[in-house]
Amino acid sequence: MRIAFAGTPEFARVALSALLAAGHDVALVLTQPDRPAGRGLKLTPSPVKQAALDAGIEVLQPRSLRLDGKYPDEAAAAHDALRAAGIQLMVVAAYGLILPLSTLDLPPRGCLNIHASLLPRWRGAAPIQRAIESGDAETGITIMQMDQGLDTGAMLSRCVVPIGPTQTAADLHDLLADAGGKLIVDTLADAERGPLVATPQPEDGITYAAKLDKAESLLDWQAPAELLARRVRAFNPVPGASLRLAGLDDPVKVWRAAALPASSASAAAAPGTILRVDAEGIDVATAHGVLRLLELQKAGGKRQPVEIFVRGWSAPATC
Repeated sequence: MRIAFAGTPEFARVALSALLAAGHDVALVLTQPDRPAGRGLKLTPSPVKQAALDAGIEVLQPRSLRLDGKYPDEAAAAHDALRAAGIQLMVVAAYGLILPLSTLDLPPRGCLNIHASLLPRWRGAAPIQRAIESGDAETGITIMQMDQGLDTGAMLSRCVVPIGPTQTAADLHDLLADAGGKLIVDTLADAERGPLVATPQPEDGITYAAKLDKAESLLDWQAPAELLARRVRAFNPVPGASLRLAGLDDPVKVWRAAALPASSASAAAAPGTILRVDAEGIDVATAHGVLRLLELQKAGGKRQPVEIFVRGWSAPATC
Protein backbone atom coordinates (compact mmCIF):
# COMPACT_ATOMS: atom_id res chain seq x y z
CA MET A 1 0.00 0.00 0.00
CA ARG A 2 1.27 3.49 -0.86
CA ILE A 3 1.25 5.59 2.28
CA ALA A 4 2.70 8.63 3.99
CA PHE A 5 4.09 8.48 7.51
CA ALA A 6 4.18 11.19 10.18
CA GLY A 7 6.16 10.69 13.38
CA THR A 8 9.19 11.90 15.30
CA PRO A 9 10.68 9.89 18.21
CA GLU A 10 11.95 6.33 18.56
CA PHE A 11 8.43 5.00 19.20
CA ALA A 12 7.46 6.17 15.71
CA ARG A 13 10.73 5.02 14.17
CA VAL A 14 9.95 1.44 15.18
CA ALA A 15 6.58 1.64 13.40
CA LEU A 16 8.12 3.14 10.26
CA SER A 17 10.72 0.37 10.13
CA ALA A 18 8.00 -2.26 10.55
CA LEU A 19 5.99 -0.77 7.68
CA LEU A 20 9.03 -0.73 5.41
CA ALA A 21 9.94 -4.30 6.36
CA ALA A 22 6.40 -5.38 5.48
CA GLY A 23 6.82 -3.98 1.97
CA HIS A 24 4.65 -0.89 2.17
CA ASP A 25 5.48 1.92 -0.24
CA VAL A 26 6.19 4.88 2.04
CA ALA A 27 6.14 7.79 -0.39
CA LEU A 28 6.70 10.63 2.05
CA VAL A 29 7.67 11.14 5.69
CA LEU A 30 6.72 14.10 7.88
CA THR A 31 8.65 14.72 11.08
CA GLN A 32 9.48 17.55 13.48
CA PRO A 33 12.27 19.99 12.60
CA ASP A 34 15.78 19.10 13.77
CA ARG A 35 16.39 20.03 17.41
CA PRO A 36 19.56 20.97 19.33
CA ALA A 37 20.92 17.98 21.26
CA GLY A 38 24.00 16.95 23.21
CA ARG A 39 26.53 19.10 24.98
CA GLY A 40 27.28 21.04 21.83
CA LEU A 41 23.57 21.60 21.11
CA LYS A 42 24.13 20.48 17.55
CA LEU A 43 21.01 20.31 15.38
CA THR A 44 20.07 16.65 15.32
CA PRO A 45 17.55 14.84 13.12
CA SER A 46 14.74 12.88 14.75
CA PRO A 47 14.93 9.07 14.78
CA VAL A 48 12.18 9.01 12.15
CA LYS A 49 14.03 11.41 9.87
CA GLN A 50 17.22 9.40 10.10
CA ALA A 51 15.38 6.16 9.30
CA ALA A 52 13.63 7.80 6.34
CA LEU A 53 16.86 9.19 4.93
CA ASP A 54 18.52 5.80 5.32
CA ALA A 55 15.66 4.32 3.29
CA GLY A 56 15.85 7.03 0.62
CA ILE A 57 12.43 8.50 1.45
CA GLU A 58 11.62 12.19 0.97
CA VAL A 59 11.32 14.01 4.31
CA LEU A 60 9.30 17.14 5.08
CA GLN A 61 9.69 19.08 8.33
CA PRO A 62 7.03 21.79 8.46
CA ARG A 63 6.74 23.71 11.68
CA SER A 64 2.96 23.64 11.32
CA LEU A 65 0.32 22.05 9.10
CA ARG A 66 -2.27 24.78 9.65
CA LEU A 67 -2.90 26.73 6.47
CA ASP A 68 -4.14 29.64 8.59
CA GLY A 69 -1.38 29.31 11.17
CA LYS A 70 1.99 30.89 11.83
CA TYR A 71 3.77 29.12 8.97
CA PRO A 72 1.21 28.97 6.14
CA ASP A 73 3.82 28.57 3.38
CA GLU A 74 5.34 25.49 5.05
CA ALA A 75 1.88 24.04 5.64
CA ALA A 76 0.83 24.65 2.03
CA ALA A 77 4.02 23.01 0.73
CA ALA A 78 3.37 19.94 2.88
CA HIS A 79 -0.22 19.73 1.65
CA ASP A 80 0.92 19.98 -1.96
CA ALA A 81 3.50 17.22 -1.42
CA LEU A 82 0.91 14.92 0.16
CA ARG A 83 -1.49 15.50 -2.73
CA ALA A 84 1.23 14.84 -5.29
CA ALA A 85 2.45 11.67 -3.57
CA GLY A 86 -0.55 9.59 -4.65
CA ILE A 87 -1.01 8.03 -1.20
CA GLN A 88 -4.01 6.05 -0.03
CA LEU A 89 -3.65 6.85 3.67
CA MET A 90 -1.27 8.33 6.23
CA VAL A 91 0.01 6.58 9.35
CA VAL A 92 0.70 8.86 12.32
CA ALA A 93 2.68 7.94 15.45
CA ALA A 94 3.86 10.44 18.08
CA TYR A 95 4.26 13.15 15.45
CA GLY A 96 4.01 16.11 17.81
CA LEU A 97 2.02 18.42 15.52
CA ILE A 98 -1.76 18.83 15.38
CA LEU A 99 -3.23 17.59 12.11
CA PRO A 100 -5.97 20.02 11.01
CA LEU A 101 -8.98 18.84 9.04
CA SER A 102 -7.34 20.03 5.82
CA THR A 103 -4.58 17.45 6.40
CA LEU A 104 -6.80 14.67 7.73
CA ASP A 105 -8.95 14.86 4.59
CA LEU A 106 -6.09 14.64 2.09
CA PRO A 107 -5.56 10.84 1.94
CA PRO A 108 -8.56 9.01 0.41
CA ARG A 109 -8.62 6.57 3.35
CA GLY A 110 -7.78 9.15 5.97
CA CYS A 111 -5.13 9.07 8.69
CA LEU A 112 -4.52 6.21 11.12
CA ASN A 113 -2.92 6.86 14.49
CA ILE A 114 -0.86 4.44 16.58
CA HIS A 115 -1.73 5.37 20.17
CA ALA A 116 0.05 3.87 23.20
CA SER A 117 -2.95 3.05 25.38
CA LEU A 118 -6.21 1.12 25.37
CA LEU A 119 -8.50 3.96 24.40
CA PRO A 120 -10.51 5.67 25.73
CA ARG A 121 -8.20 5.32 28.75
CA TRP A 122 -5.26 7.68 28.62
CA ARG A 123 -5.96 9.99 25.76
CA GLY A 124 -3.32 12.69 25.51
CA ALA A 125 0.40 13.30 25.74
CA ALA A 126 1.86 10.84 28.27
CA PRO A 127 -0.16 7.60 28.22
CA ILE A 128 2.76 5.29 29.03
CA GLN A 129 3.86 7.21 32.12
CA ARG A 130 0.34 7.81 33.45
CA ALA A 131 -0.59 4.14 33.13
CA ILE A 132 2.36 3.16 35.33
CA GLU A 133 1.83 6.02 37.78
CA SER A 134 -1.82 5.03 38.24
CA GLY A 135 -1.02 1.39 38.90
CA ASP A 136 -2.77 0.00 35.81
CA ALA A 137 -2.30 -3.74 35.40
CA GLU A 138 -2.27 -3.47 31.62
CA THR A 139 -2.12 -1.03 28.75
CA GLY A 140 -1.69 -1.54 25.02
CA ILE A 141 -1.91 -0.12 21.54
CA THR A 142 -4.97 1.27 19.78
CA ILE A 143 -5.03 1.97 16.05
CA MET A 144 -7.66 4.61 15.45
CA GLN A 145 -9.10 6.53 12.54
CA MET A 146 -8.10 10.09 13.29
CA ASP A 147 -10.60 12.91 13.63
CA GLN A 148 -10.25 16.49 14.89
CA GLY A 149 -10.55 15.56 18.57
CA LEU A 150 -7.78 14.69 21.00
CA ASP A 151 -7.44 10.91 20.49
CA THR A 152 -11.20 10.63 20.03
CA GLY A 153 -11.29 8.74 16.71
CA ALA A 154 -13.00 5.41 16.12
CA MET A 155 -10.96 2.32 16.99
CA LEU A 156 -9.83 -0.04 14.24
CA SER A 157 -7.71 -2.53 16.21
CA ARG A 158 -6.22 -3.01 19.68
CA CYS A 159 -3.72 -5.21 21.47
CA VAL A 160 -3.11 -5.60 25.20
CA VAL A 161 0.31 -5.31 26.87
CA PRO A 162 0.58 -6.25 30.58
CA ILE A 163 2.46 -3.87 32.89
CA GLY A 164 4.96 -5.73 35.09
CA PRO A 165 5.51 -4.76 38.74
CA THR A 166 9.03 -3.43 38.12
CA GLN A 167 8.69 -2.08 34.58
CA THR A 168 9.82 1.48 33.98
CA ALA A 169 8.46 3.84 31.37
CA ALA A 170 11.52 3.04 29.25
CA ASP A 171 10.79 -0.70 29.47
CA LEU A 172 7.12 -0.26 28.62
CA HIS A 173 7.91 2.18 25.82
CA ASP A 174 9.99 -0.45 24.04
CA LEU A 175 7.32 -3.14 24.43
CA LEU A 176 4.61 -0.81 23.15
CA ALA A 177 6.75 0.42 20.25
CA ASP A 178 7.21 -3.15 19.07
CA ALA A 179 3.51 -3.91 19.59
CA GLY A 180 2.54 -0.77 17.69
CA GLY A 181 4.73 -1.68 14.73
CA LYS A 182 3.23 -5.16 14.53
CA LEU A 183 -0.36 -3.97 14.96
CA ILE A 184 -0.19 -1.27 12.29
CA VAL A 185 1.26 -3.80 9.82
CA ASP A 186 -1.57 -6.23 10.64
CA THR A 187 -4.15 -3.45 10.38
CA LEU A 188 -2.93 -2.34 6.95
CA ALA A 189 -2.97 -5.97 5.82
CA ASP A 190 -6.66 -6.05 6.79
CA ALA A 191 -7.20 -2.73 4.98
CA GLU A 192 -5.80 -4.19 1.77
CA ARG A 193 -8.38 -6.98 1.95
CA GLY A 194 -11.34 -4.66 2.39
CA PRO A 195 -12.90 -1.86 4.48
CA LEU A 196 -11.85 -1.75 8.10
CA VAL A 197 -14.49 -1.97 10.84
CA ALA A 198 -14.43 1.20 12.93
CA THR A 199 -15.76 1.03 16.50
CA PRO A 200 -16.60 4.33 18.24
CA GLN A 201 -14.86 4.81 21.56
CA PRO A 202 -17.14 4.27 24.58
CA GLU A 203 -18.10 7.28 26.65
CA ASP A 204 -17.30 5.46 29.88
CA GLY A 205 -13.70 5.15 31.06
CA ILE A 206 -12.29 8.28 29.43
CA THR A 207 -9.11 9.54 31.13
CA TYR A 208 -6.50 12.08 30.05
CA ALA A 209 -2.74 11.60 30.27
CA ALA A 210 -1.49 15.08 31.10
CA LYS A 211 1.86 16.14 29.71
CA LEU A 212 4.74 15.45 32.09
CA ASP A 213 5.88 18.44 34.11
CA LYS A 214 9.39 18.58 35.57
CA ALA A 215 7.88 19.91 38.79
CA GLU A 216 6.30 16.46 39.30
CA SER A 217 9.69 14.81 39.55
CA LEU A 218 10.38 15.87 43.16
CA LEU A 219 9.08 13.13 45.45
CA ASP A 220 6.51 14.27 48.02
CA TRP A 221 6.75 12.28 51.24
CA GLN A 222 3.13 13.14 52.05
CA ALA A 223 2.14 10.64 49.34
CA PRO A 224 1.93 6.88 50.05
CA ALA A 225 4.96 4.73 49.32
CA GLU A 226 3.16 2.68 46.64
CA LEU A 227 2.42 5.81 44.62
CA LEU A 228 5.97 7.15 45.02
CA ALA A 229 7.46 3.84 43.85
CA ARG A 230 5.21 3.92 40.78
CA ARG A 231 6.27 7.49 40.06
CA VAL A 232 9.92 6.49 40.17
CA ARG A 233 9.17 3.87 37.50
CA ALA A 234 6.86 6.14 35.51
CA PHE A 235 9.35 9.01 35.35
CA ASN A 236 12.31 6.79 34.38
CA PRO A 237 14.08 8.11 32.38
CA VAL A 238 12.23 11.42 31.80
CA PRO A 239 11.70 13.70 33.67
CA GLY A 240 13.26 11.48 36.36
CA ALA A 241 12.18 11.23 40.00
CA SER A 242 14.29 13.20 42.45
CA LEU A 243 14.62 14.09 46.11
CA ARG A 244 16.73 16.30 48.32
CA LEU A 245 19.17 14.78 50.77
CA ALA A 246 20.79 16.74 53.59
CA GLY A 247 24.45 17.39 52.96
CA LEU A 248 23.99 17.60 49.19
CA ASP A 249 23.35 20.93 47.47
CA ASP A 250 21.52 19.57 44.44
CA PRO A 251 18.60 17.16 44.13
CA VAL A 252 19.46 13.48 43.78
CA LYS A 253 17.90 11.47 40.97
CA VAL A 254 16.15 8.24 41.96
CA TRP A 255 16.40 5.45 39.37
CA ARG A 256 15.00 2.56 41.39
CA ALA A 257 12.90 2.34 44.53
CA ALA A 258 10.49 -0.10 46.17
CA ALA A 259 7.48 0.34 48.43
CA LEU A 260 7.54 -1.52 51.76
CA PRO A 261 4.58 -2.10 54.08
CA ALA A 262 3.99 0.27 56.97
CA SER A 263 5.65 -0.67 60.26
CA SER A 264 5.27 0.60 63.80
CA ALA A 265 8.39 2.74 63.27
CA SER A 266 7.16 4.25 60.01
CA ALA A 267 3.67 4.86 61.40
CA ALA A 268 5.17 6.84 64.30
CA ALA A 269 7.61 8.81 62.14
CA ALA A 270 6.92 12.02 60.25
CA PRO A 271 6.89 11.63 56.46
CA GLY A 272 10.42 12.17 55.16
CA THR A 273 12.09 10.61 58.20
CA ILE A 274 15.00 8.32 57.32
CA LEU A 275 14.38 5.06 59.15
CA ARG A 276 17.34 3.00 58.03
CA VAL A 277 20.47 3.28 55.89
CA ASP A 278 22.51 0.25 54.86
CA ALA A 279 23.67 -1.66 51.81
CA GLU A 280 20.12 -2.89 51.16
CA GLY A 281 18.63 0.58 50.82
CA ILE A 282 17.72 3.93 52.28
CA ASP A 283 14.31 3.55 53.95
CA VAL A 284 12.20 6.72 54.16
CA ALA A 285 8.87 7.07 55.95
CA THR A 286 5.97 8.31 53.83
CA ALA A 287 2.35 9.17 54.55
CA HIS A 288 1.67 5.45 54.37
CA GLY A 289 4.39 2.83 54.21
CA VAL A 290 8.11 3.06 53.52
CA LEU A 291 9.95 3.92 50.33
CA ARG A 292 13.24 2.05 49.96
CA LEU A 293 15.70 3.86 47.68
CA LEU A 294 17.74 1.37 45.64
CA GLU A 295 19.60 3.27 42.92
CA LEU A 296 20.57 6.95 43.01
CA GLN A 297 22.55 9.54 41.10
CA LYS A 298 24.13 12.71 42.43
CA ALA A 299 24.10 15.78 40.21
CA GLY A 300 26.97 15.45 37.74
CA GLY A 301 27.67 11.89 38.87
CA LYS A 302 26.91 8.39 37.70
CA ARG A 303 24.04 6.10 38.59
CA GLN A 304 24.99 4.10 41.67
CA PRO A 305 23.42 1.17 43.51
CA VAL A 306 22.58 2.25 47.02
CA GLU A 307 25.36 0.20 48.64
CA ILE A 308 27.90 2.36 46.78
CA PHE A 309 25.98 5.62 47.13
CA VAL A 310 25.81 5.47 50.93
CA ARG A 311 29.58 5.14 51.26
CA GLY A 312 29.98 8.74 50.16
CA TRP A 313 27.04 10.20 52.05
CA SER A 314 26.44 10.79 55.76
CA ALA A 315 22.79 10.04 56.51
CA PRO A 316 20.84 12.74 58.39
CA ALA A 317 17.63 12.17 60.30
CA THR A 318 15.36 13.40 57.53
CA CYS A 319 15.42 13.94 53.78
